[in-house]
Amino acid sequence: MTILKRIGRPAALALGLAGAAGGVAAQDKEPIKFGLLQDFTAVYTFVTGEYNQGQQDYLTLVNEEGGIDGHMFEAIVRDTGNEPQRGIEAYNRAREEGAILFDFLSTPVSRGLVDQVMKDEVVLITPLHGRGDAAAGETFPFVFPVMATYWSQAAVLADHIKSTGGLEGKKVALVHIDSPFGREPMPVLEGIAEAENFEVRGFPYPSPGNEQSATWSEVRRYRPDVVFIWGAGGGQSVSVQQAIRNGIDPASIHSVVWMAETDARNVGADAMTGVKRFEAVATGTETPIVSRIVEKVVEPGKSAGDAANVGSSYYNIGVATMAVAVEAARLALESEGAPLDGPKLKAGFEMIENFDAEGMMPPITITPEDHQGGGYGRVAQWNGSAWEPVSDWTTAYPEIVQEEIEMNAAEYAGGN
Repeated sequence: MTILKRIGRPAALALGLAGAAGGVAAQDKEPIKFGLLQDFTAVYTFVTGEYNQGQQDYLTLVNEEGGIDGHMFEAIVRDTGNEPQRGIEAYNRAREEGAILFDFLSTPVSRGLVDQVMKDEVVLITPLHGRGDAAAGETFPFVFPVMATYWSQAAVLADHIKSTGGLEGKKVALVHIDSPFGREPMPVLEGIAEAENFEVRGFPYPSPGNEQSATWSEVRRYRPDVVFIWGAGGGQSVSVQQAIRNGIDPASIHSVVWMAETDARNVGADAMTGVKRFEAVATGTETPIVSRIVEKVVEPGKSAGDAANVGSSYYNIGVATMAVAVEAARLALESEGAPLDGPKLKAGFEMIENFDAEGMMPPITITPEDHQGGGYGRVAQWNGSAWEPVSDWTTAYPEIVQEEIEMNAAEYAGGN
C-alpha cells in the first residue's frame, strides 16, 4: 500500500493554493508532511487501521479549520508489514518527499531506524511502542514516546492496586507474551515489589498467544491475588478467557494499554466486567476534538475509514498522537519560523507544557530531558458495555521508572 494522503479539502488547498481562515492567501505556505509508515498487513493489524484513521482524521480536522498559520498537513501513509527493511525503504522515500516526522507504530521498525533518524535529525514519535528508554531525551534527542512507556504503565496500574486494595503481602502474577515487550514491565514490578513488600512472578506464553492453557494452569497453582496481562491483539482476549476459566476473578485482572472494545466482545461483554486496563486517552466521542471530527470530517464523508471506529480506544489514541504533533508544529512555527525542519520540530516538542488535547489525554510536559511527558495515564474498568475510568490521570513510582530509563539509555549510549 502506497498512499500520499493530502489530508482534507481539495488537493489544491493541501498544496497551499487556498487561503487559511479569514481568506488570507497561503501560496507561500509550505505543507507540513508526516510519514505514517505503519503495519497494515502483518502483526499490528488489530490496532493500525483504527489508529491511523484517527491520525488522518485529526489532520483533516486541522486542515478544515485552516491549518496552522495557514500551513496544511499532509500524511504519507504506507505499509511496512512490520518488516524493518520495508520500513527503511518507506522511510527513505518519505524523507525524499519532505516528511519531517515519522510514526511506524512498530517496535521492530522503530528500533531499526532510531540511529538513522537521529543522524538525519528528523522527529520519530513512538507512542505506546518502541524503546522505553527513548524517554531519555538527552540520549535520544529526536525520539519522542509522548505517552506513558510500558514501565510507566505498570507503575500506574500497581499504584491503583495499592490505593484500592493494598499490595503488601500480595502475590502478583505477570502473564505475558514471551517477547521483549512482554517481559519489559518485570524490572519495574520487581522494584515496586521490593518497595511495597509483595511477591511478583512471571508466566510467559508463546507468541502469538493463541494457546495459553498450559501457562494458566501454572498461574492457577500459584494462586495470585492480582494478575497483570501483558500482550496484544488476539492474545489479550485469550488471556482473559483463560483467566476466568481457571477461577481468576475478572476484577483482579489488570491489562497493559492493548485491551480494547473488540477484546471485550471476543470475551463476552458481561463476562469481562471488572477487568481493568491502563488508559492513555479518553474514549468515546464526547471530548471537544472528537466531537469536531464527527461534525467536520466524519459527517461530510471525509473520514479515512469506517465511521463506526470513531471514538474507539485505538482511534482516539491515534487522534491524540497527532494532536501532540500538531501542537509541536504550532509552537515550532511560532518560535522558530517557517519552513519547518526536523530540528525546529524537535524544539517545538520540547516546548510542550501541560498539553491535554482539550481534555482528551493527561496533561503532558515534554522537556529536553523527558520525552515521555511525565508518564501519565489512568486506570479504566470494563463495566459490561464500555470502559469507565476508575482513577484520575496520574503518574506513579517515578524514581523506580526513571532508574530503569536511565540504566537502559546508558547501555544504549555505551554501545554507540
